[in-house]
Amino acid sequence: MPTISMFFGILVTIYYEDTGRHNTPHIHVRYQGKKASISIADGIVLAGDFPAKQLRMVLAWIEIHQDELMADWELAVAGEEPFRIEPLR
Repeated sequence: MPTISMFFGILVTIYYEDTGRHNTPHIHVRYQGKKASISIADGIVLAGDFPAKQLRMVLAWIEIHQDELMADWELAVAGEEPFRIEPLR
């Protein structure tokens, strides 16, 4: 599970070949013991629970980097190493 970005204590990862649970392109986020899977396309929380303030930051980051995230999703699904993406500043 490569880390593709980290900002304000939020860790963002994409799992390799992670299409078994949901085929929707998504990322995994962690923050102080909380975890969630979030859709890249629309920011819907697919699974888990995440603090509202940190979720808003992740959603802003997704919006800024949506094309890069989709490219990373394609790499990860193919079993290849995704690229790191600039953190939210």
